Amino acid sequence: MTDRKCQLAANLARVEDRISSACASAGRDREEVTLIVVTKTYPASDVRLLSELGVRQVAENRDQDAAPKAAECADLVLKWHFVGQLQTNKVRSVASYADMVQSVDRTKLVTALSTAAVRAGRELGCLIQVALDAESGERGARGGLAPDGVEELADQVAGAAGLRLDGLMTVAPLAGPYAGRQQASFERLMEISSRLRAAHPAATMVSAGMSADLEEAVAAGATHVRVGTAVLGVRPRLG
Repeated sequence: MTDRKCQLAANLARVEDRISSACASAGRDREEVTLIVVTKTYPASDVRLLSELGVRQVAENRDQDAAPKAAECADLVLKWHFVGQLQTNKVRSVASYADMVQSVDRTKLVTALSTAAVRAGRELGCLIQVALDAESGERGARGGLAPDGVEELADQVAGAAGLRLDGLMTVAPLAGPYAGRQQASFERLMEISSRLRAAHPAATMVSAGMSADLEEAVAAGATHVRVGTAVLGVRPRLG
């Protein structure tokens, strides 16, 4: 086993211990929480090593990095998540490799994703990104829409050809009433998810929590955690 593979294996084991402990503390089964490894800024060779170590779900946030990486790893059994803010001019490319887009936050994007999915003959899973730092009718600093816009956008996704409404995503906000209150923010997301599921029972996915706050997300009820640094190491500076 190479040094890098040994490092990734050790990091994955530590993250697995954290998730298992968090599930035990919350009285949840370990199988209720899925790990998504965020591979942004890291090479396809790391994705290949992660696959060898049993990782099946990976995430990227920039199409210009993700598209060639996904192509290079096309032989692997992986589910690709797009988690970054998505511009409509990148949608056609993203729809060619992503299995799920976790950052759906506006009508224009829903329309573009639907068109691209139909053209590609694929079904894209969609999560609505909720911005807990956004006021009514606004979008948050990290993307996402205000909680009061979720119901309307969810209906649009559910009714769009080529798209599947799978649930919600959030990033713990840096501003607003939930700043510095990760578990409270994730608990608020679970409340929004409960309302969403009343209208869309299949939209059960709740993607929340990253390397620094996955325990709080698990405690609140998240079904998926997105972990990058704790698995791959401190990211190299871009630019």
